[in-house]
Amino acid sequence: MNNIDEKLQPLLAEVIRRNAGEAEFHQAVREVLESLGRVVAKHPHYLELALIERICEPERQIIFRIPWVDDKGQVQINRGFRVQFNSALGPYKGGMRFHPSVNVGIIKFLGFEQTFKNALTGMPIGGGKGGSDFDPKGKSDAEIMRFCQSMMTEMFRHIGEYTDVPAGDIGVGGREIGYLFGQYKRLTNRYEAGVLTGKALAYGGSRARTEATGYGNTYFTQAMLQKTGTDFDGKKVVVSGSGNVAIYTIEKVQSFGGKVIACSDSSGYVIDENGIDLALLQDIKEVRRGRISDYVKRKGAGASFIAADKGSIWDVPCDVAMPSATQNELSGKNARKLVANGVIAVGEGANMPTTPDAVKVFQDAGVMFAPGKAANAGGVATSALEMQQNASRDSWSFAQTETRLATIMRDIHDTCYETADEYGEPGNYVMGANIAGFVRVAEAMRMMGVI
Repeated sequence: MNNIDEKLQPLLAEVIRRNAGEAEFHQAVREVLESLGRVVAKHPHYLELALIERICEPERQIIFRIPWVDDKGQVQINRGFRVQFNSALGPYKGGMRFHPSVNVGIIKFLGFEQTFKNALTGMPIGGGKGGSDFDPKGKSDAEIMRFCQSMMTEMFRHIGEYTDVPAGDIGVGGREIGYLFGQYKRLTNRYEAGVLTGKALAYGGSRARTEATGYGNTYFTQAMLQKTGTDFDGKKVVVSGSGNVAIYTIEKVQSFGGKVIACSDSSGYVIDENGIDLALLQDIKEVRRGRISDYVKRKGAGASFIAADKGSIWDVPCDVAMPSATQNELSGKNARKLVANGVIAVGEGANMPTTPDAVKVFQDAGVMFAPGKAANAGGVATSALEMQQNASRDSWSFAQTETRLATIMRDIHDTCYETADEYGEPGNYVMGANIAGFVRVAEAMRMMGVI
């Protein structure tokens, strides 16, 4: 607790006691509390009104059984989660993750982060998160449909466009959202388009939603680079992952003149010094649902594959690193390697992909660092724009939506930068994001009384 103000240390101790074994949640709370010492010194009423304790405690945690039948006729059981963390600014809003690693601690960490991320967008949305330990890999479309229908059969009673609006996350894309939405409509007999976001254009989705998280991270990182008089043009960039966020990060970086030379999946990473062939990557990962090693087989000369047990993507020298896969993927050791290789900026596309010791390495070395709760807020911001379109029975063009997204991301960047400066930590985007997000939520809760 060395970096936490002594007034806040008992709060973290209590969070750890009450949420035993939930390491990711502890990490997320600690990271925010490390930024709040100067806030409580300036505004002691946040402590007096127990606002910080209340923000660290979810409003509601739902855990439920999901039975479904596989293609062999065997009954399978998974566990479902929905943590409705904070609704001070609007209905709970946050994605659903389908992955074997999912447990209540991970969902709470994601919901906690989501609360501040959503506040930073300036949109009227609260924070929530959900998912299941179901693994969609290797499952047929029919199995995934039956699983999603079973999940929604329980979850539908807890969500709604004015209550809780789920979206996608790892393992949950347009296919899964479609099955979930169909079952919600079937159960409720209502065409409530705003109950889920990430929908296909055919039934109320928003243009640019698919691209939004990757685009948004790139817009934020570009704004951060521009603060020091540079930009992506001519920079070598490494993007971890090869899913939705990574693919559209690569696309936007390339449009800004950057050269993405490496990307990855759980099996390892590829290096292509000529720049990643985006069309080939999309065909492999989005169309064929293949492995990243297929890139080398099809690209041939100039590309190489390194298995996960042989090295890390963060060994690749680059100017800008953009971790876009999963939590805690970039360690202190990785950070030291990146710094030694001359990295100047890091933009988090995933949720908390950089470990605390790695963040410290970057900050101590003067590397610009964009935390996920700010840099990857483009996805949820565009989800809120999708909700806005659904509420008005409207549909915007891609250009109109992307223009709004770009404005929101630049505003988030400026808010983080200015808040850090106000509290005596110029250039510390972590502190700026944590304080700005916290103050917006805390002020709304203060005005509503003891809730």
